[in-house]
Amino acid sequence: MTDDRTEDQRHLARAVALSREHMAEGAGGPFGAVIVRDGKVLAEGWNQVTSTNDPTAHAEVTAIRRACEAVGDFALHGATLYTSCEPCPMCLASAYWARVSRIVYANTRQDAAEIGFDDSLIYDEIPKAPEERLIPMDHLPSLEARAVFDAWADKPDKVSY
Repeated sequence: MTDDRTEDQRHLARAVALSREHMAEGAGGPFGAVIVRDGKVLAEGWNQVTSTNDPTAHAEVTAIRRACEAVGDFALHGATLYTSCEPCPMCLASAYWARVSRIVYANTRQDAAEIGFDDSLIYDEIPKAPEERLIPMDHLPSLEARAVFDAWADKPDKVSY
């Protein structure tokens, strides 16, 4: 029987291989991800930011999108996200939204910063009050927007997530 550490190493090695392969072919930055549940690979992803002109096409987000599509659900309970680097704030939030149960990563965010992928600004901005952030944020209340939220709250057939 294969132990969990060996399985972790195997799936993490695949994420790293994806990062190298797709970086070399020009798909995007050096990042790869694999999502596994119950020993089965649900999806793989790699950074496609520059090849698709999509700033959200990070390896983890791409893998999460593919995994959710593959299982027909927006939740990945019980799944492990293997990624070649500690997830950035967007990818970490995506993992939480997808209800990933565990994350295993190789390089750290400090390692990423050393090669030009520094997310410290975003980490620093998140806890700030909206009016203190670098991107100006203006709260403009709307009765219609509130009415939509009220309609959602009362919607009997909504799918909660």
